[in-house]
Amino acid sequence: MKRKSKLFTKKKNSLFAFLVLLIAVFVVPRLDLLNDASVTTSSTEADVKIVFPSDRFPETAKHIKDAIAAGESPICTIDRDGAEENRKESLKGIATKKGYDRDEWPMAMCAEGGAGADIAYITPSDNRGAGSWVGNQLEKYTDGTRVEFVVE
Repeated sequence: MKRKSKLFTKKKNSLFAFLVLLIAVFVVPRLDLLNDASVTTSSTEADVKIVFPSDRFPETAKHIKDAIAAGESPICTIDRDGAEENRKESLKGIATKKGYDRDEWPMAMCAEGGAGADIAYITPSDNRGAGSWVGNQLEKYTDGTRVEFVVE
């Protein structure tokens, strides 16, 4: 009888340890969400907010602001692997213009980008400088991170 009791206790302890591990991995990281009444699960929620420097890249800033005002999303869900296809789709049928880049909003590296993106002709120095700035800001974030762009 003692042997059966020890076996039952071992199984019970293993189950308990497994449950504690599950709670530690899946529940504890979310506890702060339960305490914060301002947290929502809407599709417009961002993980990170970035203020775009309109004084440094005024043409690109105006394009982003205008595109958002026209209904494009201020949220960029990082999707580096989809960038090439998104760029191809967003620029399809948009003629090049000598002395200008075709700027996309949402950007090609965003899951929201691609077909239907807002396109504007921007001087290369402004567009490429802005692209470099954004790349530097986002390099520390993984794909799937939702970034809200604010242009002031």
